[in-house]
Amino acid sequence: MKVPGVAIPPFGADGLLPVGTHRASFGELRQSPLVKDTGIEYWDSQWRARLVDNAEALVRQLWQVGVTEVFLDGSFVEAKPRPYDIDGYFEVDVVDFATGKIASALNALDPHKVWTWDPNSRKSARGSTKKQLPMWHHYRVELYPHCPGLLSGITDPHGNELQFPSAFRQQRGTGARKGIVKIEP
Repeated sequence: MKVPGVAIPPFGADGLLPVGTHRASFGELRQSPLVKDTGIEYWDSQWRARLVDNAEALVRQLWQVGVTEVFLDGSFVEAKPRPYDIDGYFEVDVVDFATGKIASALNALDPHKVWTWDPNSRKSARGSTKKQLPMWHHYRVELYPHCPGLLSGITDPHGNELQFPSAFRQQRGTGARKGIVKIEP
């Protein structure tokens, strides 16, 4: 349930952002329960704020190339005191993605040239069980392109592969439904 005047509601009793798409600017996100002290033991507001700063740098690059539909998720929208990172996705035209046009435009803006989803670009990271994309290594944020109709590689509890909008609205491992943040300019 959305509280009037509040962009992002507090975590539910299950420790998840309530189901729904919660629209927020970066300013509202920084003032939300996803960043501010929640009273949860060992809550790391500084780390969460740093993740938001890093996500903002990448999202602003997306906005510069005309991408406006950007969603943030992952353990960041769960009541974990120190989430590992921020995950998310953005909507992009399949031709712009398939031709590499979007990656080229974004890498022209990013000083670290992190915009790639090539599995061969993944590198091991200390403390991680999987290899991470270059954007994770520089920003601790992973934003994936979503082209309607394409699958994400993420499955539901029954083994069905999902598109990003569905995959990112469930808790990894349990399949419990949760909310997502849509970033507004």
